[in-house]
Amino acid sequence: MKTLLNKIALIFQDKVLRKRVLFTLVALIVFRLLATIPIPGVDAIKLQGLLANNEFLGLLNIFSGGGLSNLSIIMLGVGPYITSSIIMQLLTIMSPRLKALYQDEGEAGRMKFSQYSRILTVPLAFVQAFSFLAILKGQGILGGLSLTDQTINVLVITAGSLLIMWIGELMTEYGVGNGVSLLIFAGIVATLPTTISQLIFTFDPSQIPVYLAFFVVIILVTAGVVVVTEAERPIPVTYAKRVRGMKVYGGVSTYLPLRVNQAGVIPIIFALSLLLFPQMILRFFANFANPVVKSVSSYILDLLANGWVYAVLYFLLVFVFTYFYTAVTFDPDSISTNLQKGGAFIPGVRPGQPTSDYIAKILTRLTLVGALFLGAIAVLPLIIRAVTGITAFAIGGTALLIVVSVVIDLIKKIDAQVSIREY
Repeated sequence: MKTLLNKIALIFQDKVLRKRVLFTLVALIVFRLLATIPIPGVDAIKLQGLLANNEFLGLLNIFSGGGLSNLSIIMLGVGPYITSSIIMQLLTIMSPRLKALYQDEGEAGRMKFSQYSRILTVPLAFVQAFSFLAILKGQGILGGLSLTDQTINVLVITAGSLLIMWIGELMTEYGVGNGVSLLIFAGIVATLPTTISQLIFTFDPSQIPVYLAFFVVIILVTAGVVVVTEAERPIPVTYAKRVRGMKVYGGVSTYLPLRVNQAGVIPIIFALSLLLFPQMILRFFANFANPVVKSVSSYILDLLANGWVYAVLYFLLVFVFTYFYTAVTFDPDSISTNLQKGGAFIPGVRPGQPTSDYIAKILTRLTLVGALFLGAIAVLPLIIRAVTGITAFAIGGTALLIVVSVVIDLIKKIDAQVSIREY
């Protein structure tokens, strides 16, 4: 406890860290203020009824940081930016040039890669805004608006999504932690009172064992996320002895830590984004006059509405994205090259390609454990919801997974900054 208090005191003593923390807090306040500014022409009563009975919109509300609950100017949140990031990451597999830009050209290449993601966000935000407003208009939530008013709303929502993207990137650069993850985290925390009140007002005394079991699951999930996030597999590394003049360098042994879950919470966010974006487009096409387009869209939406189909897709997407994001962000060849250049080697393994293959083999096994764990925890609340029929459980479980992972990452970032100051 004393150590924790000392580190908190160091946050306020360190001028740089204090500025970063304050910048993050101010950015979150601005974000929450923007989430309270609604677009014109909203029927609030119909909107609340629609949100209460629609899991799709509930999950979308998580990504918008609660901005969807009152149709604010940032109702899309960071969804378009996340979708563009997914598309760009997928393109690195198909385009060697983009892969080289992201992995081999250093900071300048990654900045250019991020710029492409920002540019792609603009049309994606426009399409999502247009589709979503068309869906709401079909539900009678937006009525009495002229074509000009609707066009202005689409442009305002697109601009709001770009503004949130910019705020998230500023938080990453000048604040503490990952800006996009923190914005989603802030939105989840802001919706907690609504979720709790929903559970209270729909409380059924006969369901007390179910509620108790759910809270036990929450504790176990939280503990499991912390354990898996912190778990790592140390690979022993030895530095060869080098004689320079009268001094001997190297000869020490250390280890290379490989985390069980290298991807963190990103696979969950990617999977949800990839599930939500097609549904939004399909719901828009379901209102088309063309019978073929309407029937195909309705069929796919009905299929996704099946809880078990949705859970299987969710699990598979989380599983695949865990492997995919780990492969993009962790390069065994680069690690092997750096070890060889530093005069280090893994005992019993030859330097060069054998070292790279050895690290890749261990990483694949570790990622399997992390991917199965993340996928299982992601769909567990959906299974509980299917059994109990309580919708808040499904949304709450996904939110809990994101919150715990983001908090762990934030604590690590702050701890790293404090440790730097102590040294």
